Amino acid sequence: MNSSDKSPLLSIFKEKCKEHHLKITPQRIIIYEELLKAKDHPSVDMVFQKVRSILPTISFDTVYRTMSTFTEVGIIEIVEGYSGVRRFDADVSPHHHFICLRCNRIIDFWDKNYNDLPLPQSMEAQHVILKKKVILEGICNQCRQGQKE
Repeated sequence: MNSSDKSPLLSIFKEKCKEHHLKITPQRIIIYEELLKAKDHPSVDMVFQKVRSILPTISFDTVYRTMSTFTEVGIIEIVEGYSGVRRFDADVSPHHHFICLRCNRIIDFWDKNYNDLPLPQSMEAQHVILKKKVILEGICNQCRQGQKE
Protein backbone atom coordinates (compact mmCIF):
# COMPACT_ATOMS: atom_id res chain seq x y z
CA MET A 1 0.00 0.00 0.00
CA ASN A 2 1.51 3.32 -0.99
CA SER A 3 1.31 6.46 1.12
CA SER A 4 -1.48 8.07 -0.94
CA ASP A 5 -3.66 4.97 -0.38
CA LYS A 6 -3.27 5.06 3.38
CA SER A 7 -3.63 8.82 3.86
CA PRO A 8 -7.47 8.78 3.97
CA LEU A 9 -7.40 5.71 6.23
CA LEU A 10 -4.95 7.41 8.61
CA SER A 11 -7.26 10.43 8.72
CA ILE A 12 -10.21 8.19 9.60
CA PHE A 13 -8.03 6.44 12.18
CA LYS A 14 -7.13 9.76 13.81
CA GLU A 15 -10.77 10.88 13.84
CA LYS A 16 -11.84 7.59 15.43
CA CYS A 17 -9.14 8.00 18.08
CA LYS A 18 -10.31 11.53 18.86
CA GLU A 19 -13.93 10.37 18.95
CA HIS A 20 -13.02 7.79 21.60
CA HIS A 21 -10.60 10.06 23.51
CA LEU A 22 -7.53 8.02 22.57
CA LYS A 23 -4.22 9.83 22.36
CA ILE A 24 -2.65 9.61 18.91
CA THR A 25 0.76 8.28 19.89
CA PRO A 26 3.61 7.24 17.60
CA GLN A 27 3.16 3.65 18.86
CA ARG A 28 -0.53 3.60 17.94
CA ILE A 29 0.18 5.06 14.51
CA ILE A 30 2.93 2.52 13.78
CA ILE A 31 0.76 -0.39 14.96
CA TYR A 32 -2.13 0.80 12.79
CA GLU A 33 0.16 1.32 9.77
CA GLU A 34 1.48 -2.24 10.15
CA LEU A 35 -2.09 -3.52 10.25
CA LEU A 36 -2.92 -1.56 7.11
CA LYS A 37 0.06 -3.07 5.29
CA ALA A 38 -0.76 -6.62 6.36
CA LYS A 39 -2.91 -8.61 3.98
CA ASP A 40 -2.53 -11.85 5.95
CA HIS A 41 -4.84 -10.95 8.85
CA PRO A 42 -2.01 -10.98 11.39
CA SER A 43 -2.07 -12.10 15.01
CA VAL A 44 -0.88 -9.82 17.80
CA ASP A 45 2.46 -11.63 17.78
CA MET A 46 2.91 -11.08 14.05
CA VAL A 47 2.21 -7.34 14.45
CA PHE A 48 4.50 -7.19 17.48
CA GLN A 49 7.40 -8.69 15.48
CA LYS A 50 6.97 -6.09 12.71
CA VAL A 51 6.50 -3.15 15.07
CA ARG A 52 9.48 -4.22 17.18
CA SER A 53 11.73 -3.91 14.13
CA ILE A 54 10.69 -0.22 14.00
CA LEU A 55 10.39 0.43 17.75
CA PRO A 56 12.77 -2.02 19.47
CA THR A 57 11.67 -0.99 22.97
CA ILE A 58 7.94 -1.59 22.48
CA SER A 59 6.49 -4.36 24.62
CA PHE A 60 4.22 -7.19 23.55
CA ASP A 61 1.73 -5.97 26.16
CA THR A 62 1.57 -2.53 24.54
CA VAL A 63 0.82 -4.04 21.13
CA TYR A 64 -1.74 -6.43 22.64
CA ARG A 65 -3.55 -3.70 24.60
CA THR A 66 -3.46 -1.32 21.64
CA MET A 67 -4.98 -3.88 19.29
CA SER A 68 -7.63 -4.76 21.89
CA THR A 69 -8.51 -1.09 22.20
CA PHE A 70 -8.62 -0.70 18.41
CA THR A 71 -11.05 -3.64 18.28
CA GLU A 72 -13.27 -2.21 21.02
CA VAL A 73 -13.66 1.14 19.24
CA GLY A 74 -14.11 -0.32 15.74
CA ILE A 75 -10.77 0.66 14.18
CA ILE A 76 -9.98 -2.99 13.41
CA GLU A 77 -11.90 -6.25 13.61
CA ILE A 78 -11.20 -9.75 14.84
CA VAL A 79 -11.44 -12.38 12.11
CA GLU A 80 -13.11 -15.57 13.26
CA GLY A 81 -11.03 -18.65 12.77
CA TYR A 82 -10.23 -22.03 14.21
CA SER A 83 -6.47 -21.85 14.70
CA GLY A 84 -6.87 -20.76 18.32
CA VAL A 85 -5.00 -17.52 17.63
CA ARG A 86 -6.94 -14.29 17.19
CA ARG A 87 -6.33 -12.70 13.82
CA PHE A 88 -7.08 -9.08 12.97
CA ASP A 89 -8.25 -7.10 9.96
CA ALA A 90 -7.77 -3.36 9.44
CA ASP A 91 -10.31 -3.42 6.60
CA VAL A 92 -13.59 -2.71 8.37
CA SER A 93 -15.52 -2.23 5.14
CA PRO A 94 -18.19 -4.86 4.35
CA HIS A 95 -16.40 -7.96 3.07
CA HIS A 96 -16.17 -11.66 3.79
CA HIS A 97 -13.50 -14.29 4.40
CA PHE A 98 -12.38 -17.64 3.07
CA ILE A 99 -10.42 -19.70 5.61
CA CYS A 100 -8.18 -22.52 4.47
CA LEU A 101 -8.62 -25.45 6.83
CA ARG A 102 -5.10 -26.74 6.07
CA CYS A 103 -2.85 -23.69 6.33
CA ASN A 104 -5.24 -21.33 8.20
CA ARG A 105 -4.76 -18.67 5.55
CA ILE A 106 -7.53 -16.05 5.57
CA ILE A 107 -8.47 -14.51 2.24
CA ASP A 108 -10.74 -11.49 1.82
CA PHE A 109 -13.49 -11.49 -0.77
CA TRP A 110 -16.23 -9.08 -1.74
CA ASP A 111 -19.62 -10.11 -3.05
CA LYS A 112 -22.73 -7.96 -3.01
CA ASN A 113 -24.95 -11.07 -2.98
CA TYR A 114 -23.50 -12.09 0.39
CA ASN A 115 -23.92 -8.54 1.69
CA ASP A 116 -27.61 -8.71 0.73
CA LEU A 117 -28.40 -12.13 2.21
CA PRO A 118 -31.78 -11.96 3.92
CA LEU A 119 -31.77 -12.45 7.66
CA PRO A 120 -33.94 -15.14 9.25
CA GLN A 121 -37.08 -13.50 10.63
CA SER A 122 -36.57 -15.22 13.99
CA MET A 123 -33.17 -13.54 14.35
CA GLU A 124 -34.50 -10.13 13.38
CA ALA A 125 -37.40 -10.49 15.80
CA GLN A 126 -35.17 -11.44 18.73
CA HIS A 127 -32.02 -9.41 18.14
CA VAL A 128 -30.60 -6.22 16.74
CA ILE A 129 -28.34 -7.29 13.87
CA LEU A 130 -25.48 -4.86 13.28
CA LYS A 131 -23.38 -6.73 10.67
CA LYS A 132 -23.38 -9.72 8.43
CA LYS A 133 -20.19 -11.65 7.73
CA VAL A 134 -19.90 -14.76 5.65
CA ILE A 135 -17.06 -17.17 6.30
CA LEU A 136 -16.34 -19.81 3.70
CA GLU A 137 -14.14 -22.73 4.67
CA GLY A 138 -12.21 -25.04 2.43
CA ILE A 139 -8.81 -25.74 0.97
CA CYS A 140 -7.02 -22.81 -0.66
CA ASN A 141 -5.58 -23.10 -4.14
CA GLN A 142 -1.99 -23.25 -2.84
CA CYS A 143 -2.76 -26.17 -0.52
CA ARG A 144 -4.88 -27.88 -3.16
CA GLN A 145 -1.96 -27.78 -5.56
CA GLY A 146 0.44 -28.95 -2.85
CA GLN A 147 2.36 -25.69 -2.71
CA LYS A 148 3.84 -24.25 0.44
CA GLU A 149 3.10 -20.71 1.55
